[in-house]
Amino acid sequence: MPGMSTGLQATNPTIVSAFESLLFRQGLAVLIIIALMAVAWNVLRGVQFRRAVAGTVAPEPWSHAEPVGRRVLRIAFGLIWILDGFLQGQSSMPLGMTTQVIQPAASSSPPWVQHLVNVGATIWSHHPITAPASAVWIQVGLGVWLLVAPRGRWSRLAGLSSACWGIVVWIFGEAFGGVFAPGLTWAFGAPGAVLFYSLAGVLIALPERAWLTPRLGRVILAVMGTFFLGMAVLQAWPGRGFWQGQLHSSAVPGTLTAMVQQMAQTHQPGVIGSLVSSFGSFDAAHGWAVNFFLVVALAVLGTAFVSGRPRLVRPAVIAGVVICLADWVFIEDFGFFGGVGTDPNSMVPMALVFVSGYLALTRIPVPVEVPVPITTARLADVSLRERLSARPRHTLQALAAVGAIGITLVGAAPMALASMSPNADPILAEAVDGTPNAVDVPAPAFQLTDQRGATVSLQSLRGKTIAVTFLDPVCVSDCPIIAQEFREADRLLGADSKNVELVAIVANPVYRSPAYTVAFDQQEGLQHVANWLYLTGSVAALSRVWSSFGVQVAYSPAGAMIAHSDIAYIINKAGYTRDVLDMDPGPGTETTQSSSAVLLTNTIRSVLGS
Repeated sequence: MPGMSTGLQATNPTIVSAFESLLFRQGLAVLIIIALMAVAWNVLRGVQFRRAVAGTVAPEPWSHAEPVGRRVLRIAFGLIWILDGFLQGQSSMPLGMTTQVIQPAASSSPPWVQHLVNVGATIWSHHPITAPASAVWIQVGLGVWLLVAPRGRWSRLAGLSSACWGIVVWIFGEAFGGVFAPGLTWAFGAPGAVLFYSLAGVLIALPERAWLTPRLGRVILAVMGTFFLGMAVLQAWPGRGFWQGQLHSSAVPGTLTAMVQQMAQTHQPGVIGSLVSSFGSFDAAHGWAVNFFLVVALAVLGTAFVSGRPRLVRPAVIAGVVICLADWVFIEDFGFFGGVGTDPNSMVPMALVFVSGYLALTRIPVPVEVPVPITTARLADVSLRERLSARPRHTLQALAAVGAIGITLVGAAPMALASMSPNADPILAEAVDGTPNAVDVPAPAFQLTDQRGATVSLQSLRGKTIAVTFLDPVCVSDCPIIAQEFREADRLLGADSKNVELVAIVANPVYRSPAYTVAFDQQEGLQHVANWLYLTGSVAALSRVWSSFGVQVAYSPAGAMIAHSDIAYIINKAGYTRDVLDMDPGPGTETTQSSSAVLLTNTIRSVLGS
């Protein structure tokens, strides 16, 4: 998928260090938000203390406790979002997320799914520091928001926000949970963990009156029951490789066995890896029996849930939790090992949803006694402790919710800005070639001929900022990439390009005639770039320039090009070299090319403004 890969190792120290540094700075911003909320909390408590002494504090507005099913969803998914946020903070996330998580998830999906997923993956690849750091704080913020806002509009808004972010992750991070790909199976997490996060968010966002009758519980269970029945049919469908532990009595593993064996190879504690590997061996030997059990279990659970009868639902819920936990351990392998695990996979969220459905069906909230307001007439009969205990906690909870939203925005704001930028961050180019080397020395003089036959010298370009590189006009590897980076830099410079000359000097002692430079320009689309010069000259003149700039040119006795230095010099309008850039394309991916062009542009602009 174009743009998805940087070609860099996930443990690249430059990227990891920059990621950890950004997390630290954003963590300080989060601490400031928490401190501000603490100050506001104390101020508000003081106001409420004075109101309590005056006897003007109103009672809590709720006539019933928070519904149990809703509370389970809110607290559990709040904790899961926080866990997911911490998992996003793993050092391999900046470069490993797209190639080890997103791309494999989308690889077997239809082209339209891959294209859509690539839109989000490109944002991550182009901004490998901002995107994962933003995901950390968005998910931590959502989790905290769900925990601190148990009632009212703030709580419902937290649920809605959780649902929306879950859909974003489900589409771009899980490729729709693989529902459009072959091999879909409940056992391995279909239809995607985050879809259940979104379902839980929608349920939390419902008005609380929806939880005051058994109807919502029946609807939740009916939806989950229908889902289980559909998954039972899919699991039983012949020809999908689930009925065989090994295909055709050969050493080729069946679909489920192959999945489990792959998970067993994940970097994880040895005990857990042994458990998963043992189940893989068991499935290889008894594949038919394992799949038969799964089909029957899914069908029975689905039937019981759809019935909506508490005496059938209760044992089904218990059995469902046990089966989900077993699948979570032995097949999904907990979901968060390996350094790029982003969540605990689907079994725990799935179980939480149908458990909440059962609680909504059987645990209807009962009205609670509404405290009598403290009035001036009752003031003499009420202790100060009782007055303070009557303060409206929902006001303080709203304050905590504002703080949680602030934490979320610490991540959401940079993510939004990054998504609007089509170019990759320069940190990627620095990870490949290092940062530009700042110098301040007179630039070597030269006098050569451009692609149109005109004489060009350093003196003739005085008054403009110059970016000089060395290209072989018949090169088919690095030089075309560097040329495109210069072309993109010219576009990024915009109006500033009129004050800049982009200069390439031939780095081939044999193929050096203007015919070759003109052909190269046409090949790379540079013939229409007004400030592009491709200079050449005699072998003696070129050799002097190579030597003065410290460029190494190696070629075979037959004259074929072998190698030359990939380097660029940024010269200011007074003729002084101010920066030297290593222009080695490295992996040469679309992302690193874009990043190198941005780094080149930024360096030119810094010299322009100096």
